[in-house]
Amino acid sequence: MKVLVIGGGGREHALVWKLLNDSRKPEVYCAPGNAGTAELATNLDIGSEDVRGIVAWARENRPDLTVVGPEAPLCAGLTDLLEKEGLRVFGPSREASRMEGSKVFAKDVMMAAGVPTAQSSTFTDAAKAIDFIHDIGAPVVIKAEGLAAGKGVTVCATLQEAERAIQESLVEGAFGDAGRRILVEEFLEGEEVSVLALTDGVHVVLLASAQDHKRAFDNDQGPNTGGMGAYSPAPILTPELMPVIEREVFGRTLSELKNRGIHYKGVLYAGLMMTKAGPKTLEFNCRFGDPETQVILPRIEGDLIPALEACIDGTLSPELVRYKPEACVCVVMAAGGYPGAYQKGKEIRGLKMAAKVKQAVVFHAGTRLQDGKVLSAGGRVLGVTALGQTLKEAVDRAYQAVGKISYDGAMFRRDIATKALVK
Repeated sequence: MKVLVIGGGGREHALVWKLLNDSRKPEVYCAPGNAGTAELATNLDIGSEDVRGIVAWARENRPDLTVVGPEAPLCAGLTDLLEKEGLRVFGPSREASRMEGSKVFAKDVMMAAGVPTAQSSTFTDAAKAIDFIHDIGAPVVIKAEGLAAGKGVTVCATLQEAERAIQESLVEGAFGDAGRRILVEEFLEGEEVSVLALTDGVHVVLLASAQDHKRAFDNDQGPNTGGMGAYSPAPILTPELMPVIEREVFGRTLSELKNRGIHYKGVLYAGLMMTKAGPKTLEFNCRFGDPETQVILPRIEGDLIPALEACIDGTLSPELVRYKPEACVCVVMAAGGYPGAYQKGKEIRGLKMAAKVKQAVVFHAGTRLQDGKVLSAGGRVLGVTALGQTLKEAVDRAYQAVGKISYDGAMFRRDIATKALVK
């Protein structure tokens, strides 16, 4: 079996790692991959957003399954184009991917479906948006409508912060076309949790819960990032809540999409806020999360490919996904200065020592190989991940592995999963 994985980050390294452990022992290719995937699979010199290049390679090499990691190629219609070539693809269509590609579209779907979510208003004019925030007061959340690499959401404690976020997006163009329209959303108080679901458009199988750490620094300080670490399971999401989320969030959303003639197949990822009034949906993503994938996949018992194929075939069922009882923790090691300006090309040392830590695996995110050395090549560099019988054991092992790794300017949070441990 030949499998093509699209993407070059930590999520894709985790997918390649898991797929290679499948009992069918597939031959895996990764476009473009990184230094970590190069050790496991065949990297292709094709960027994840080079849709034409990917389609041309797939047309010639005929992979049995393509798994699309990032949101950009999905929103660009890669699934549709590959399916026209008669190929099997795990990932939603271009129209279905609007659930992430347009926050305005997603909010409209949620409101029509009766999905619990924050109230919001949409603006393209900065002055009108500023008048609105002065009417409703702070705190408030400002969201760029389109894809902004996880950095288009600003939680504003004051009106001054909100005004600045509006100016940056609508006037200064900080997010380009993605920020030419914004949502001004009510602030929801609570803890955020991620729930990813596999779906064939009708059936839904919830994956293990996970909690991400978006802020750059300890104690949830600093700017938002693509994610500085994660852990699974998230204790705040009790077993009793899972069927409620399956019904009120995923069931209602898929039903509304179907009403609009959209058949959603792949991963649907809900970012939820656990409020006093119950779970409320902050946003949807149309792909596996990063770094949530790094803590969910190591917990899956057995094969992953049958579940992905069932999503394509319309035969998804709960028994296709089974979990180990262990907890899993991922600590992201980033480049100094991330998510702002940062340097690349720093030699990374200690990877082999880190991999020797019990039940630890180092997923590469922004890395490349040069002259036999592993160098940093992105803002998020590594996802140092470990399983443990308890969450505390997983945390200890992950940080033990982190301690084996060094490169100039390395930064990471030292409080991943602390929130769950103190309860």
